[in-house]
Amino acid sequence: MTSSTKRIVPFDEILAALLDDSRPFPPVFLHRFSDLTPTDLTKLKTIWPQISPQRRIALMEDLEEYAEIDTLVSFDDLSIFALDDEEPRVRSAALEILWETDNEKLVPKFISMMEEDPDPLVRATAASTLGRYVFLGELEEISPKILKRVEDHLLAVAQSSEVPLVRRRAVEALGYSSRPEVKPLILAAYNNDDPEWLCSALFAMGRSASQEYIPAVIDQLDHPDPEVVFEAVRAAGQLSAGAAREILLEMLESGIEDDELRMAVIWSLSEIGGEQVRNVLENLLDQSEDAEEADFLQDALDNLFLTEGLVSFEMFDFEPQDEDDLSSIINLEEEEEEDDNPEDHRYYRNN
Repeated sequence: MTSSTKRIVPFDEILAALLDDSRPFPPVFLHRFSDLTPTDLTKLKTIWPQISPQRRIALMEDLEEYAEIDTLVSFDDLSIFALDDEEPRVRSAALEILWETDNEKLVPKFISMMEEDPDPLVRATAASTLGRYVFLGELEEISPKILKRVEDHLLAVAQSSEVPLVRRRAVEALGYSSRPEVKPLILAAYNNDDPEWLCSALFAMGRSASQEYIPAVIDQLDHPDPEVVFEAVRAAGQLSAGAAREILLEMLESGIEDDELRMAVIWSLSEIGGEQVRNVLENLLDQSEDAEEADFLQDALDNLFLTEGLVSFEMFDFEPQDEDDLSSIINLEEEEEEDDNPEDHRYYRNN
């Protein structure tokens, strides 16, 4: 049977499969929950209470993974409905699926879930989801009023007596924010003896786009906790920390057993740039015998091309208008030369 004559399975049959706990739900049906018609969404809502809790959890978590792989699907309508499910894992998965939404109407719901949901994991996930709105607000893509409301609630949670997980996620979400109240929270997290708080601080620093955090980030690239190192590597890339280039190249050359850390180092190098980085990544691609790794290395090289193009644009697009502008450039260059010394990165951590 050719693809043009394949039978389109009615949505009612998909719902019946969803209700049938005696058989695994066919993954081939997952895409049918994208962009649901009003009629199909109503049918799904009607039978939703009849679906077993474990099947609802599995469905939402499968849809979350599907959305990460295929960026063209949209499970927003189902996820918005699932925010009120009685199962915490369903609510949490729904929030994860909605992470990239820019629907301002959902802000009150997300804030309510962050502050009032009975499950701490759901509250933490809601805090993370609100970080998207802080990012959009800094880009002036949502109203200043919405941005302030989100930031106010995140700040309140971050400084409250909430469980640490929720407070840490609030600090991470505030990483995008330019509010003056945020920096002390990040530094307090950085100086916390708990490695999880340090990870959250590094995560927020990477989001901040603030070059002042580069010394603090580089200071953690040799931390004994691998999770801290991972977040420091990522933050170094996000901040385009040229001072981290040699350290990351040395890590790559010495060999990294953990695949996720190795990929993070490669990607951060592609965000930092430099001729030596291009040579190393091209050599890795030439030597790679794994198709998936080769695809990732090619993506990193493509990203490096964008990084180098952005640097070139910034170099040639700006012309100093007066002696004050020229003086500022000279001062910045002197600061960058100081930052390029990896030995001088010790003033954020309290020993």
